Amino acid sequence: MVRLEGLVKTRSQNDSVFELHVPHFRVEPGSMVAVVGESGCGKSTLLDLLALVMAPTRVERFEIAISPTAPPCDAAGLWRRGDEAALAALRREHFGYILQTGGLLPFLSVRSNVELPGAINGGRPPSRSIQALARGLGIESCLDRMPSSLSIGQRQRAAILRALAHGPRLVLADEPTAAVDKARARTIMDDMHRLAREQRTAVVVVTHDMDLVLDLADAVYSFDLQVLSATETRSVCRPVTGGKP
Repeated sequence: MVRLEGLVKTRSQNDSVFELHVPHFRVEPGSMVAVVGESGCGKSTLLDLLALVMAPTRVERFEIAISPTAPPCDAAGLWRRGDEAALAALRREHFGYILQTGGLLPFLSVRSNVELPGAINGGRPPSRSIQALARGLGIESCLDRMPSSLSIGQRQRAAILRALAHGPRLVLADEPTAAVDKARARTIMDDMHRLAREQRTAVVVVTHDMDLVLDLADAVYSFDLQVLSATETRSVCRPVTGGKP
């Protein structure tokens, strides 16, 4: 689904320079990949790179397989050519996003929130598909309610439903359990893992909690943070031994 090799992203702020290195990063269809680390290690930068909203400083290989029967899309080439229209189409049609706080629009019902990505793409997911996914997430009765009437856990499940309803190939989740307690966090991660399998959707989840994902993730990546000087920091993203076989 995703192949990254030799990626470097350099970010500067005032006199400080942060450099993220990703030698190899791979995500398979139907798999859950966890990206684990503390604040400042480059988790959000990596997620922005995968989401195609931030250009790499340099990269040897960046491929995204949209269809099993078609050649992978060369995202590195799109960045080099500055083809923003093609990058935007990939994001819009094939990616799903889950934010820390759910990101539901408060003036729309849960159902309308869920239908929104499909509507932006020129259609809407079938009602039966939405109902089935909502049933699997335990929020079928919440579809016609407003987000403000839901619990935090229900809102996060609604955000997962919205991310999956238009049939994305890749779902990117940024600390999706940060606002819930440990028990609800585990339930949400279980839901994401199960739906990844059922929908054959690749899921990349960013978290600071290794224990939450270690026995669910097919692969785990973490960061080796190196302070080079008072103004320079390098972070190297590496696979962690011990992910789910």
